[in-house]
Amino acid sequence: MLLAEFNQADRADAEAALRPCLDIQRWIDEVVDARPFGSVAELQSAAAGAAQPFTADEVEAALAHHPRIGERAAGSSAEARFSQKEQQSLGEADAETMAALAAGNVEYEKKFGQVFLIRAAGRSKPEILAALQERLGHTPEQEEPIIQEQLRQIALLRLEGVISE
Repeated sequence: MLLAEFNQADRADAEAALRPCLDIQRWIDEVVDARPFGSVAELQSAAAGAAQPFTADEVEAALAHHPRIGERAAGSSAEARFSQKEQQSLGEADAETMAALAAGNVEYEKKFGQVFLIRAAGRSKPEILAALQERLGHTPEQEEPIIQEQLRQIALLRLEGVISE
C-alpha cells in the first residue's frame, strides 16, 4: 500500500493494513489516529513511539500469533506469510542446529511460559540459536524488555513491507 493510500484509507482498511505487522489494538489505534503522515519515515517514527512500552497483556496477545523459530507458520494470513518469509530468510541449517533450536524452544517455553521471540530477518539459524541459548540464562525480568524490543523490531520491519512512498 502506498503511504497516500494509507493516509486516505477508511479506518477499517487502515487497521487491516497494520494488523499483520503487529496485532496489538492499542498500537494500531495510535498509528491510525496519527494520520496523515508526510513520509514513511514519519510513519515509522510514530509506529516506533506507539510501540513503547507494551504491557504484559499486549506482549502475550502478540506472541500468540508467532510460531516457534525454525517452524513454519500455519495458514495463509498476511501475518503467516510474513512469518514464513522471515523464517525462509534464515537459510538452511544442519540437523544438529535444528534439533538444538527445537529443544531450546521447548526449554524457553517451560521457563518463560511463552514462545521465544526474536527478529529473524538478517540472522542465520546458528545466530538465533546462540541468542536463544544466551537468553535462556536470563531471569523473566531481564527477558521482558528484550522481548518487547524484538516485537518492536519485527513490527517496524513488517511495516516497511506494507506501506511505501
